[in-house]
Parts: sequence; C-alpha cells; structure tokens
Amino acid sequence: MLNRFSVLPALAALLFKPIKYFIDSTFREKVTPVPGSVVYCDLWLAVEHSGIHVDDGRISNIVVDGLAESSVQLSNAGDFTSKSTLGRKIYVSCDKHGPVGHAAAAEHAASQLGERAFYGLVIKNCHQFSTRCVNQVEKRAEEDSLLERMVSGALNRLTGILDETWEPTMAALKKSARQQLGATKWRLWDWQQDSGAAHEEAPAVEPDWEEIHRQLRHLPLTPEHIAHLRLQLDEVKAYEVEINDESLPTPILQRLTTYRQTLGDISDMYTRAEAFLNACRGANFSYADLKAGGEDFTKLAQQISSNPRIQELVRKLGRQHVAEEVKRQTRIPQASRSEVHGTHRSNDLMRLLPSELINLEDDALETLFYARLLENSLLTYELSGSTFAHGETTEARQKRTGPVVACLDTSASMQGEPLLKAKALLLAVAGILKAEDRSLHVILFGASGQINTFATDGHNDAAGLLAFLRQGFGGGTDFETPLQHALKIIETHPDYLKADVLMISDGDCQLGPEFTTQLQAQKRQLNCRVYSVLCAGQRVADSFSDEVLLI
Repeated sequence: MLNRFSVLPALAALLFKPIKYFIDSTFREKVTPVPGSVVYCDLWLAVEHSGIHVDDGRISNIVVDGLAESSVQLSNAGDFTSKSTLGRKIYVSCDKHGPVGHAAAAEHAASQLGERAFYGLVIKNCHQFSTRCVNQVEKRAEEDSLLERMVSGALNRLTGILDETWEPTMAALKKSARQQLGATKWRLWDWQQDSGAAHEEAPAVEPDWEEIHRQLRHLPLTPEHIAHLRLQLDEVKAYEVEINDESLPTPILQRLTTYRQTLGDISDMYTRAEAFLNACRGANFSYADLKAGGEDFTKLAQQISSNPRIQELVRKLGRQHVAEEVKRQTRIPQASRSEVHGTHRSNDLMRLLPSELINLEDDALETLFYARLLENSLLTYELSGSTFAHGETTEARQKRTGPVVACLDTSASMQGEPLLKAKALLLAVAGILKAEDRSLHVILFGASGQINTFATDGHNDAAGLLAFLRQGFGGGTDFETPLQHALKIIETHPDYLKADVLMISDGDCQLGPEFTTQLQAQKRQLNCRVYSVLCAGQRVADSFSDEVLLI
C-alpha cells in the first residue's frame, strides 16, 4: 500500500503535491472514474495508495489486515482514502476527453477479491496489484492476436507471484496506465459530491509561492536533497505537458513556470558547484549561499582537490591537544559476537535459523525468503558478549586533535590567485574540522590594527564563513596584530586550550626580534604551534613559524 520513498524533513513542505492539489482542485475539471480506471490517493507527501475502479464507486485494492499480510478487498471512496492526510482526494486515469479504463482491468481486479498474500513494500504492494490489473489489457489483446503475443513475449513477463516487478512505484503504475489505457492525464474525482457525502475539506488555499521559493533557495545542497529536488523538477515538467492543452489562468501558469525555473536554477548551481561541495565535506551550503558568495567554485574546488598538502596540514593542526596520559594504550571493552543471546529479526545471512533456509526449497516460498531479507525480518541468532583488547578509547582518539585559530592575510599583495588559494584552504579546513567536531576561529587582517574575526565553535556555519571571506582590507600587511589576537584567544578561551595557529599569507612580512622572542615564549607557555601557509612567494623559513608550507 505504501510507496517506499524517503522524504527528508527539510523537503517535506516543498514537494510539488500541495501546489498540484491547489491547481487541480481550483481550476481543472473533475471526473468520475469508469470501470477499469486506475485511481490513487496521496496518503502523505510522498506515499500513495492505488487501486482499480470496478463499478459504482467501488475500488478493488490491497488492504493490509495482518502482520505482513494483505487481502484484496472492495472499498468505497471513503474507505479508500481513510488514511489520507492530504485532503482525501482521489486521482483518476484520464485522457484529454475524460476518464479512461478497460473492462479487462476491472474484471481482473474483481476476480482477485479475497486473495490473501504476503504484503511487503518491495515484493507485493498496491501499486504492483494495480499494475498487474492494467497489464491484463495487453494480455487480453494477446489472446486475440498471435503476432501481438509474439511481440509481447519479448517482454518476458512472469506469472503468479513472480509476475511482480521490482519497481513498486507510482511512476511504474502511471507508465503502464499510459501504455495500456492511454492515460495522459490525472484528474480529481469529486467522490464526496458524487456519493452525497458532506464535504469535509475547506476550499483549496493557494500556496505561499514566495515562501516556497525562499525555502528552496535556502535548502542545503546535499546529494539527498538534490535527488529529491530533481524528482520534483521532472514532475513539474511532466505536469506542464499534461495541462498544456487546458485553459488555466495565466497568472497560475506563470507562477508554475517560475517555480520550475527555481528548481532548475538550483539544480544547475549544484552541477556547477558539485566538486566544490564535495571538497568541502560537511558544509551545508545552500543555493542562496553560493549565489551570494560570487566565487568561481570550479577554481576553488580545483585548489582544494589538487593540493594534498591541505589534507596533510589539517591532520597536523591541533595534535598538541593530546594529553600524555591518554596516549598510553589501555584495556578497553570490545564487542564480542561469540555467545548466543537469543533470536531476533535481521538480514544477517551468516546467522540464519535453519527454519528460514527451508523456504529456499520451494519456488513460491523462495520469493517470501527474499522479501524477508529485504525487509530485515529473517529470524537469526542474536549474539553478544564482551572481551578486552589493547587500544585507545574514543575519548582518547577525539583528544588527538584540537581547535584551530586561522589568520588570513587580505592585504593588496594577496589579491587574485593567492587569495583564491587561501579561501579554498580555509573552506577545506572548516569542513574537516566540522566533521571532527573541532572549533575554528578565523582572523582576517591587513595593515596594523586591522582585523575582523569569525568563529564556528564546532558548529556548521560554512555559509557564514563563505560570506565572511568576502571581506578584506587590501592595504598593507602586519603580522603582529593577528598573531597577538590569536594567542590571546588560546590563552583566554578554555575551548581553545592548546589550539594551533594557522597563518595564511604570501609571506611578505617579517616580525621584529623583540616580538619574535615574546611570541616564542608564549608558544611554549601555551603549548601551541604556528603553521605558516604561503599562497605566493618563495620564503620557506622564518623566525616564528614551526613549519612553513607552500600551496
């Protein structure tokens, strides 16, 4: 009965269905299904229930009535939509003239009433049942034509339980309805009016288009979000084709076009910046963030991915955070799967109960075995126990690395390629530190007394950092002010105990002897190191850095 389609919370309010409901309810003609029509209702934002209209408002559909068991029953529209949370609306297969169906589909759907079977999201569900009924149209035609039977034989359809396809989605059902019934449109059935029932739902409310666009533009550009967004884009495009020959208000069509363009713009932005987003792992940039950043993300990504020294540098940063006592190996408990504790349901093939393996001896039960495997419901032994082994605790491993205070030179000599390298380095550093729950404090500096600061404190604020890095001073260069500020942060902030300092510049500055002596003393007192990264120039040593790297 359910369509397995995971919806992320961030996308739940942005799916196309609320928009489609508003247009279909307000501006499109309603229909009444004919025998053999495919009908479906939306239970939730990404979960549908489907069936076949038999006659007189009765729908043949799968109803779950036991633990992983179901039966084919006749339901009226009210029962069919009883679990819907989206207005209890039913869509009907149509062409441009109205509802479409076929007697063969209705007859097969009626003939299956009372059938009981294993129910699963993959092996057997309502969409599988509806698709099998619709495909009877082709099978009926096959009986009348030897030539058509030979052509359809190439499709290699199986029978019985194995007649099931492994794609139990509404898309597969709609494809079959289009091929067998000529269903090019899906219109709403005003079943409440047809049945004389009182309308329970208020008139459809127009969605807040501006809010939808705002949320889309600020949606984190993760692979999961983009995959769902592109599905919505495909659905909008298909819907525009579906309603192309209908007379809908121009303002509504324009809003729909703008919505589709927004989805397309976000998809295109992700394509252009995908390498950069992958390089900045853990950074949840949105379309609005990247648009405001105004950076060449291709070049940034190239800088990050083509500099293995960046990864090596981040590994080094903060290693002084390790306390001597946690470096020692300790005896720590480890899981030992050597003692039988009981049984439980899982997909662990190595610990199957013999009773489950018996199912593989029977052709029909073999399908049930694989269904349980996919549902993680095979009976298996549950093992437990504990042993001790030499190693480091998680706490000890976490203490191997600490926070970082980064000083970024934004003087005139850093403009252009050097500053691009510096931004790439900092964004890569920020992503890795976030993944390791480590704090980052960034100091932008220029001439004497010129500094701006930004702190992540272990939180994912990559978008804020990207916007912060757009700032700069563009004048002269003074190393003393940012270094003094960095050491003060380490000294006064408990969370930055034993942090390391990352100085990013072109090296076009030196410290006086007196300040250098003072700096070295503070470094020893605070037990921290200074790493200098040169984005331009050839200097490889100085009087204050513990290590100098060129990128």
